[in-house]
Amino acid sequence: MPKTTLPESSGAHDEDVIDALVQAAFVTMAVLNRIGAENDLSLTQLRVLGILRDRRPRMAALADHLGLEKSTMTGLIARAEQRGLVARAPSAEDGRAVDVFLTRTGARLVERLYRQVQDALAPLTDRLNAAEQQRLRTLLRRMLAPGDEH
Repeated sequence: MPKTTLPESSGAHDEDVIDALVQAAFVTMAVLNRIGAENDLSLTQLRVLGILRDRRPRMAALADHLGLEKSTMTGLIARAEQRGLVARAPSAEDGRAVDVFLTRTGARLVERLYRQVQDALAPLTDRLNAAEQQRLRTLLRRMLAPGDEH
């Protein structure tokens, strides 16, 4: 039976796009899991460090972003503190809240992890020319931007 093609504006899901997106996610997750394991980090710890790379969120905001309970987040951050990767301090904006941030050791590790991820994914992204990479970046950002859910 031939596949029918619906107009883009119909809101129909293109199975090939979904399949390609899932395959890309699996490849990316495998890279992240491998790099995390090589550095004795869980995927969640890797995510936390990635988030802290360029910001200093409150504990509550970090927990919300990751979809974790406050107690789980507290334990996760405590373990990272024991390793000297992160620190906590009262928020400058609200003394009752606690901010989380990378230590110098944590920042060095994050930069090394970032380079490892870049190197591991480069064989895939290098298959695209500069214009294709820009288009992919634009499309992914649009897909991942907060907005109206259908």
